Order: sequence, then C-alpha cells, then structure tokens
Amino acid sequence: MPAPLFAIADCNNFYASCECVFHPELRGKPIVILSNNDGCIVARNNEAKALGIKGGLPYYQVRDQLEEQGVAVFSSNYTLYGDMSKRVMHLLSDFCPDCWQYSIDEMFLDLTGMGESKELRTRGIGLVKRIIKGTGIPITIGMASTKTLAKVACRFGKNYKGYEGCCLIDTEEQREKALRIFPIEEVWGIGFRRTDKLKYYGIKTAWDFTQKNEHFIRREFTVTGLRTWKELRGESCIDVAELPEKKSICTSRSFQDEGLSRIEDLEEAVANFAATCVRKLRQQHSCCNALTVFAHTSRFRFDVARHYLNVSISLPVPTNNLQEIVSVAVSNLRKQWRQGCLYKKAGVIVWGICPDTAIQTALFDPIDRQKQNDLSKAIDEINKKNGYNTVRTAIQGYSDKWHLKCEHLSKQYTTNLKDIIKVKA
Repeated sequence: MPAPLFAIADCNNFYASCECVFHPELRGKPIVILSNNDGCIVARNNEAKALGIKGGLPYYQVRDQLEEQGVAVFSSNYTLYGDMSKRVMHLLSDFCPDCWQYSIDEMFLDLTGMGESKELRTRGIGLVKRIIKGTGIPITIGMASTKTLAKVACRFGKNYKGYEGCCLIDTEEQREKALRIFPIEEVWGIGFRRTDKLKYYGIKTAWDFTQKNEHFIRREFTVTGLRTWKELRGESCIDVAELPEKKSICTSRSFQDEGLSRIEDLEEAVANFAATCVRKLRQQHSCCNALTVFAHTSRFRFDVARHYLNVSISLPVPTNNLQEIVSVAVSNLRKQWRQGCLYKKAGVIVWGICPDTAIQTALFDPIDRQKQNDLSKAIDEINKKNGYNTVRTAIQGYSDKWHLKCEHLSKQYTTNLKDIIKVKA
C-alpha cells in the first residue's frame, strides 16, 4: 500500500491578488482590503506588511498614513473573490480528483498513489504556473505525509522563493529540520490562544511539541491537540472530509450612517439575511429547527431612543425552504419593531441544524413539503444558471439603503456584464 501524501494549495494574499489581476499597475505596491462598511483592515499583501501596517486596525485611524505611503485601499468585493476562488479550485480539482476545499483560498489534495513524491513536486510546480497563467492568482503548494505537515511545508513555500511555489517534506530529516524552526503558535490547530500555556511548558517550536509524551498531550490539550501532535510526528489522523458541518449559521450587518428607521428597509435587510442563511443551509444539505432574528440601535448613542430586538422561533418541521424561513423571520421582526428607533445592526441566525436526509415530519403539518422541495430545487437550478438571487422573494427588494458602505469597491469584472473589461484594438 503506497505511503500517504497530502498537499495543501493556498492562494497568496488572496483578496489583494484578486484586485491585482484587474489592476496590474498595482503589482509590487502595497494593498489593503477593508472589512464590511470599510471598518477595519482585514487583508494585506506582503508590501503592505513590510510597511508595518497591521491587520485589524480601524481604517479611520490609519487613513492618513495609508495615503502618505501610497497604499491602495479596496472595499471587500466578495462577489469577485468568490468567483476567482471557483476558477482556482476548478483548476486544482482537474489536477487531483480527490480533494476538499477548506476555505475560500485553500484546498486539500490527496496525492496518495499518484506517483513518486519528487515527481509530484515537479508536477506541483507546473500546477502553480498553470494557475497563475489561467487566473492570475499566485498560489503555494505544500506536500507532506500528513495535512498538518503539508500546512507547514506550505508556509516554507511562501517564505522561500527557491521552492518555486511548491515545498515538499518527505523525509525524516526534512521533517525535523522544518519543525525545529517552526513557531508553535503558527501550527494548524494550535493558534495564538494557547501560546502562553505552551511556553509555560517550554514549548516554543513545533519540534518541542512533538517531543512531549502522548499522556502529557492528551491531558493538557485534549483530543484535538493529540491529533495535531500525531500529525506533526508523521501519522495522518485528520480527515477534512469528516469535519462537522456548522451547528448554526449567522448573517448580520451593521448599517451605515445613522441606521435604519423605516420598517420597510429593515424588513428588506432581514429578508436578505434570511435568504443568505437558506443558501448556506442548502449548500451543506442541511435544515434548521429554529431561527433567531435580532436588531438593535447603536450602543454608543444616548441621544436617541434605544431598543434591542431579539426573538427566537422554533419551527414545526426542520426546513431549508426560502419562502418559509424568510416569512417567519420578517413576520417576527414586525412584532417587536419599534417606530422612531434608528436600528444600527440586524441579523438572522438559523440553528438546530440537522441533515436534510433526517427530517422528523409533523402529522398535522399544513405545508405540502414535497411541492415545497420541488419548487426550491427549481429555484436553485435557475439561480445556479443565471446567478445568485435571480429568483428571490418579493420582500427582498432591490433597495441599497441597508447595503454596506463600500467607498473603495472595485468592479465585479467576472460576474457582471456591465463591468467586463473593454479592450480597444
């Protein structure tokens, strides 16, 4: 039986790289991406990091500094980033059919039995070049006998150009050398929250962690830490495909300026939040047993009426139907909304999530679930072919009053016909 070999393909500075694809004049220049409503810096490229710009800083605090240093600033363009992600993942899945997308910019590949490791590294370098040529997005590939070691290899591939975008750890000597200089807080599955505890026990590197005995790891770091310990020692025991689905899904947003005072605007926002939750439920083939609707005024203003709205509803039958969930969310919003309040934030949480194949029905359910499911599938097919939200509930509307503040938003070059780049010959 061939030895296991895994790879992680990780896009480099993904959000900034997406912007560079359509703004080639910015290559080699510092770029930052802002969060919802242009609040904080959520992504930076290497050039911005070299200037000492830190992630998480409020934009208003560093606006002047960014202008002085010539940093390009963009609002988060999730439509563009999502579409570019699909293109990269499609090319990666062509290279290896046994793969799992881990995040918007990462994919795991199972290369076991596909050839010798050195040969696969050569092919990996070719894949890096193919993706850059096909999408414009630079990626790094890390290969090793476990997924955690592959993440370690990927980090070295990003930091050292000599690897040509693909780093392979396939010998005991390479594993030890890599782990001896790899900070423990950067290990996948460890994180910065455990740093103080680890350093208390003298664990500063990934190698230090592997030198502790199994009993100690199990006692101090539970099963999750034990799996990471085994993976770093070369024993594959983490199956990404078996990671649990989300137990709850939340979609919320802060509103720009003073907030929303009209019930029509708040209803439209909540309807769209509920629709987004439904889309995520259907993507993971799940249903929800309950949902929560919330909205509140600004916590920092005492000169206006204040109100915190929060209502949870149990559903008679688990569902992922768009019309049902939107209707329940909006109708309960109306019951608690107060006139004269300026609502600064609202959201919808769906919870009590279960697989859509294990639904406990109700004897006196007034809804024709089969007819409902057939309609939902038809809507999914239309939206898949023509674009998300082509078919929507009427109450979702088209108003922009509740949308994000995006003063630095780039165009949706790949998904909106109006934004397609025009070339003059």
